[in-house]
Amino acid sequence: SVTGPTGAGKTSFINLVAGSSLEVGNSLRSCTSGVQTVQCIVAGEQVTFIDTPGFDDTYKSQADILKDIADFLEQTYEGGRKLTGVIYMHRISDVRVGGIARENFRLFKKICGRGAMKNVVIVTTMWDEVPEEVGARREQELASKSLFFKDALDDGAKMHRHCGQITTAQTSMSPFLRFLPETLQLQRELVDEMRVLPETTAGDELQRSLDEQADAHRRQMLDL
Repeated sequence: SVTGPTGAGKTSFINLVAGSSLEVGNSLRSCTSGVQTVQCIVAGEQVTFIDTPGFDDTYKSQADILKDIADFLEQTYEGGRKLTGVIYMHRISDVRVGGIARENFRLFKKICGRGAMKNVVIVTTMWDEVPEEVGARREQELASKSLFFKDALDDGAKMHRHCGQITTAQTSMSPFLRFLPETLQLQRELVDEMRVLPETTAGDELQRSLDEQADAHRRQMLDL
């Protein structure tokens, strides 16, 4: 599965590795409006890429996107298929990681669960848009602060650079060929524990985030 914020290069990454032609968003409108799959051969192995919409999608709410992802994960798990790994993409060109991006990654962690973090690769993109030393400094900050990726890395996630070339994309993919399939926390809660989505860890996290956003909006309105 390939996930991350809108514009991080998820679809371009898949097209590069798989030789596919999924539509790429080149404007403010996101093109990945639903979950898409592409099959290809990587290092002699059959690989199915799952392209998911970002939680900051242009037209869909975070709740709708979570439901799309949950439905797909539930169906595949019930069908006896587990994910071998998950790629989370992040733009190294972002000057700062805003609140929405941090919340999206928190939600991502709740979907996966700590036990599945060893099957996660965080791929930083857009390295051609920043000087190498600037990108390296941001990379170090992302990896060393709990506000960003430190907790995920401590739980076994890996972090790779993707510079837009097939070689760096293949390097980012190489750990997946050694991973054993893993059940994500959201799959276990929906299927094994028979919870409804709002009662899952990810659903609860999203509701908490939406409540915080509503409170912040109310405070802003009172200050006018």
